[in-house]
Amino acid sequence: MAQNGGMTDPRPSPAPGAPLPGADAHPTRVAVVGTGAVGSTFAFSLLLSGLAAEIVLIDANSRKAEGEAMDLMHAVPFARATRIWAGTIDDCAGAAITAIAAGAAQKPGETRLDLVRKNAAIFRQIVPAVAAANPDGIILVATNPVDVLAYLTFRISGLPSARVIGSGTILDTARFRAMLADYYGVDPRSVHAHIAGEHGDTEVPVWSLANIAGMPLADFATANGMDHDPARLREIFEATRDAAYQIIERKGATYYAVAAGLLRIVEAILRDQSTVLSVSSLICDYYGIDDIYLSLPTVVGRGGVERTLRLALSAEEASGLRRSADLLRETIASLDLA
Repeated sequence: MAQNGGMTDPRPSPAPGAPLPGADAHPTRVAVVGTGAVGSTFAFSLLLSGLAAEIVLIDANSRKAEGEAMDLMHAVPFARATRIWAGTIDDCAGAAITAIAAGAAQKPGETRLDLVRKNAAIFRQIVPAVAAANPDGIILVATNPVDVLAYLTFRISGLPSARVIGSGTILDTARFRAMLADYYGVDPRSVHAHIAGEHGDTEVPVWSLANIAGMPLADFATANGMDHDPARLREIFEATRDAAYQIIERKGATYYAVAAGLLRIVEAILRDQSTVLSVSSLICDYYGIDDIYLSLPTVVGRGGVERTLRLALSAEEASGLRRSADLLRETIASLDLA
């Protein structure tokens, strides 16, 4: 299998892990562990973005990883010069980011927390090996239930919490913004709103800080002669919260939007953008919440998590966030993950 983007080249291909001739001695490598729908879609998005010079695909099913790598290599002539191959956990060495998308998929009618026992067992095998191969990199967890598995990854990897990040509610927040934008008739990028807490059924809409053009939603609606129906807003949040169930019921899995979210996190890290994203990270001393992974607006840059923003939440929102944290803590305790 060619290692030079799939193009014919009479020269021998470099061994996995070796830089291309004339290339930077330390090309930007991203490892993707798990080549199911999410992992492979993320790898495709990453290839098109040009953010990584090297993409290594790793899967327990090595032939699946090889097939995905071959298919992606054939897209290189239409995209950016990128070295892509199917490798092993050892190839995580030197990777700036290792994205873990391995695990059982969520089935119709199954909650994200129902998945935890199956996927925690898988992570106990994967994570220590990734950390041993690449103690200086960042681990980005995409597998559900992402908050529990990100916490588990932090506890068993030995890595600093700043370098263990869960995709969290980055997708929920995107869905929320898109639906609010449709309701108010503006570009989703002009809506500033966040979903906090668990990536799941107890997630919390931060209504008190949601705004368009710096105006609270009610003020924006009044100033522009628009409707502002609290019942409709509740429906928008419920549609946001339950979107994954609706998609899974129709097509069996969600992967396009979450892959785009993963790519946005990777971009913030590799380009050191200090971007505010709703990712899952270690939360301490926050409205009575300690030692748990959940999502809040978080500054993400080259070192991973730079800081978690302290929000002026309403009493109802703070209570909802604590309830979300309590559920996650109960799940962790029941599995003896700590």
